[in-house]
Amino acid sequence: MRRVAPSLLAADFGHLAAQIQAVEAAGADWLHCDIMDGHFVPNISFGLPVVAAIRRYSRLPLDVHLMIIEPERYIEAFAEAGADIITFHWEAAPHADRVVRRIHQLGKRAGIALNPATPVEVLRDILPFVDLVCVMSVNPGFGGQAFLPHIPQKLQRLSALRAELRAPVLIEVDGGVSPQIAPLLQEADVLVAGSSIFQAPDPAQVIALLRQASPLHTS
Repeated sequence: MRRVAPSLLAADFGHLAAQIQAVEAAGADWLHCDIMDGHFVPNISFGLPVVAAIRRYSRLPLDVHLMIIEPERYIEAFAEAGADIITFHWEAAPHADRVVRRIHQLGKRAGIALNPATPVEVLRDILPFVDLVCVMSVNPGFGGQAFLPHIPQKLQRLSALRAELRAPVLIEVDGGVSPQIAPLLQEADVLVAGSSIFQAPDPAQVIALLRQASPLHTS
């Protein structure tokens, strides 16, 4: 079954605990935390204290997406704060295999994110060793952006590479995801959605619609 991970970047931070409880009640599978440093991406979001607070309010898996330079410096801290999945950007880590090994040593699942212009083929040598690939369907840094039209073809290439290598990796899509876009994302196992869930009158209905189209691969 496809997983849905509401992006807390789109939540009302003045009522964060209530917003978390609302999406949990609506059927969310994971909670997605976008960590931005103002250097790797042109925005600043939130950091370790907020992740630790989210962990106290929820037992759902925390899907922590590090949009930061030198992610290897912060792996241990985010693991201690309560992250279950730690995803870093290929473009920010020259020694990606080392970062993946460290995440696994800490008992967490390791993900690699790709910016929209980064081809999936760069992952050929490391794909069998990661747990998740996050395909950015917008240029990272801000919520509420429009989905980029070349992403479905990129997902098809990644799915074919996964099958060729027999890699037990989840494919996640992050950015501009809505119930209208979801049918184009058949290869995705996890959908990250922010505005379309948190701004909806009925978040449960949106989550159900996002989940309706089953992925081609399960893991």
